[in-house]
Amino acid sequence: MKELSGKQRSVLAFINEFIERHGYSPSVREVAGNCDINSSTVAQYHLNILEREGYINRSRKVFRSIALRKMRTGVTAIPVMGTIAAGVPIPVPGNDTWSIVPEETLEVPRNLTRGLDNVYALRVKGTSMIDALIDDGDIVLLQQAVTVEDGTTVAVWLKDRQEVTLKKIYREKDRICFKPANKLMKPIYCQPEDVEIQGKVIGVIRAL
Repeated sequence: MKELSGKQRSVLAFINEFIERHGYSPSVREVAGNCDINSSTVAQYHLNILEREGYINRSRKVFRSIALRKMRTGVTAIPVMGTIAAGVPIPVPGNDTWSIVPEETLEVPRNLTRGLDNVYALRVKGTSMIDALIDDGDIVLLQQAVTVEDGTTVAVWLKDRQEVTLKKIYREKDRICFKPANKLMKPIYCQPEDVEIQGKVIGVIRAL
């Protein structure tokens, strides 16, 4: 089987998400419009490759006929949304980052997602969570969440800084503390109104 390009993985992830959300497949024009493809002809090219490699089925005579086909038993596809800092926070485009078409998809054993919905992955940059066994280059699996318990490792959007980071969350009397799992690094303190939780960590895939 030919290895898919980043664009083809994005198209496949979009098709999967669209079908799950709407109950029917996207049109070629919707594929182009949502996957940053400049024409339906180019979208058709990528769909042809996905069909040839056995990832989808479709009929040229039927509108919205794209159907997913290729998925190994016991694995599930997780969208990789980008890189998150586990050290000094990194800027991100905006608080809608997690809803964009993913950079790629990652196939993982189903038991890693624990049967949970709305799971996505981020590549880790930095070592501030190393004592929690999350190192630079690892991939963290997160479930989208807006409320979590204290002590949970979260991906958090810091509105006042326009940055995102990975830390453990602790609520104090009039502020929120995000603690690193690295004794050499200091915690981040924020006002509650400047905090938007993006997801909680449910698993880690170690880089070798």
